[in-house]
Amino acid sequence: MAGPSGLGTASLHFAPRAEPAAPPARPDAAAAPAAPTQPTQPTPPVLPARPVLPSALARAAASALPELPHPAPAGAATAEGRPIPGLYHHPVPEPDPVRVAEVSRRIKRWAVDEVEAYPPEWEDQFDGFSVGRYMVACHPDAPTIEHLMVATRLMVAENVLDDCYCEDHGGSPVGLGGRLLLAHTALDPVHTTDEYAPAWAETLLSDAPRRSYRSAMQYFLQLATPSQADRYRHDMARLHMGYLAEAAWAQTDYVPQVAEYLAMRQFNNFRPCPTITDTVGGYELPADLHAQPAMQRVIALAGNATTIANDLYSYTKELNSPGKHLNLPVVIAEREGLSAKEAYLKAVEVHNDLMHAFETAAAELAASCPDPRVLRFLKGVATWVDGNHYWHMTNTYRYSLPDFW
Repeated sequence: MAGPSGLGTASLHFAPRAEPAAPPARPDAAAAPAAPTQPTQPTPPVLPARPVLPSALARAAASALPELPHPAPAGAATAEGRPIPGLYHHPVPEPDPVRVAEVSRRIKRWAVDEVEAYPPEWEDQFDGFSVGRYMVACHPDAPTIEHLMVATRLMVAENVLDDCYCEDHGGSPVGLGGRLLLAHTALDPVHTTDEYAPAWAETLLSDAPRRSYRSAMQYFLQLATPSQADRYRHDMARLHMGYLAEAAWAQTDYVPQVAEYLAMRQFNNFRPCPTITDTVGGYELPADLHAQPAMQRVIALAGNATTIANDLYSYTKELNSPGKHLNLPVVIAEREGLSAKEAYLKAVEVHNDLMHAFETAAAELAASCPDPRVLRFLKGVATWVDGNHYWHMTNTYRYSLPDFW
């Protein structure tokens, strides 16, 4: 892991790939339940642990596994999209087109018919998000389509809330805390009196973000263990705290110091997505192994690196949007007195430093704790990091690069 190959991305299918005949029944069949209950949580299938790790990490774990590809050369073009020149990343295989098509079909049906997540005029934006390709690239080890759908619904729900509460489609920092708190109760139910429980339950159906959160979480609970579900709730609380910090700065027109911005981005980031990699993979990393400080550092660094990649790929999109959007290049330019180009290129260096720190931390953890479940989880997180970059790089509907080279 100390070498340039990093925690690689073989993206091998190491789990059975039998597909269900049909998606499961909706967990929320009633239009407006009095008080949603927590579904029974079956034990997820236990799949054979087969860690797939790069050579340096494999040596540390006394294994003999194949070498993974080196990072792509700077500026190397792909069939669709172009990576940011100089950005440290790993290439991934094209996601399975059959799975992409099926996930795309199911997620659109869920978003339109089950939760009414967006109006018809947003359809092109939903299609352009390419969430099916995104999730298949990030979770190539998912044993079934329904495992992929768990991640896909949660991803869409998170983006519905971000758009409607914080960003493009009516979002505002004013009153955000109250909206976030009530939305969070769709993930972490309120335990209140019989008198007031129905009134709370009605709020969960009052807008698209809450409907999406509630439904996505109920599907998630069908495959997740109680420990995995609580882990996800915790990371979503982190995300919401990051939203609130950014909203507070927007209300006071404050541009944070670079260190402050990076602290905010550790919370307002992708962390809830890779943290469920074991649920989507059909196994469980036990709570005591997940809670290790070394594992928490790996997960935090993975979230931080992927979030800065998002800052870089969405840079021109945000500059062309109304209002002032904080992203790392903008903050560096203002706080360190650099030109837009200099600040952007420095932000690329920050991303690369975070990626190297992530890979080093993962290698050290694998060497010190070569439990097969730990190794498999580390591989899953690394694959998610690389799949996330692949989606940003190839989603030319949403992103284009600045003219800095």
